[in-house]
Amino acid sequence: MTDPTHSTTRVALLAGATGLVGRALLHTLLDSPRYALVHALLRRAAPSLATSEKLTLHSVDFNALPPVMPAVDDVYIALGTTIKAAGSEAAFRHVDFDAVVNTARAAREAGATNLATARAAREAGATNLAVVSGLGANAKSRVFYNRVKGEMQDAVSRLGYTSVVIAQPSLLVGDRAALGQPPRAGEEWTMRMLRPVMPVLPSGVRPIDAAVVARALVQATLAARPGVHILSSAAMQSMRS
Repeated sequence: MTDPTHSTTRVALLAGATGLVGRALLHTLLDSPRYALVHALLRRAAPSLATSEKLTLHSVDFNALPPVMPAVDDVYIALGTTIKAAGSEAAFRHVDFDAVVNTARAAREAGATNLATARAAREAGATNLAVVSGLGANAKSRVFYNRVKGEMQDAVSRLGYTSVVIAQPSLLVGDRAALGQPPRAGEEWTMRMLRPVMPVLPSGVRPIDAAVVARALVQATLAARPGVHILSSAAMQSMRS
């Protein structure tokens, strides 16, 4: 684990490097001169992942994380699925709540102080956490998806990280086919409906590119302000440059 916050040799942990935002986060972290090492936790092998001397891959079971986590400064979590892909609401919650919170806790106990997502990370000593959540996340919501995301946000915010940054993107845009992922019919249908009115849509609900989310999340985490910070979709759109 490195210090101080503005050191050019920081170490990052990334959980969820194979998804749309996760893959963009991986490239952003590897390209950043602020990070000397990046540890990526993977559920399964991903031969198409970027290669770099800065990158170390760890194959893990998020149901039973290893007792010893790498000591890192900043934790980024981009774990997530859909109810359709998971097969049930219970399976969805297992990924979007349990896996996220368990990872953040373990990393924090290993020394991380900044959360970009959760429990295992917290136990590994991380201090900064960055988490990808979703638009409308609210623990009191009647909508199951929004409620689970909100409960996850509340849980990781209580793990003792110095800084917690939570991204709440609107509809994500990106090339899922390039990641070997099937297209999401709901996303495609929504994009077709929104395309004619895209120029006049408020930035808070306008679809956002996964790469924009990744850059904004890393930028906010490196700022390392104490407390819990919500990155709205509108705020991330404004951080493009």
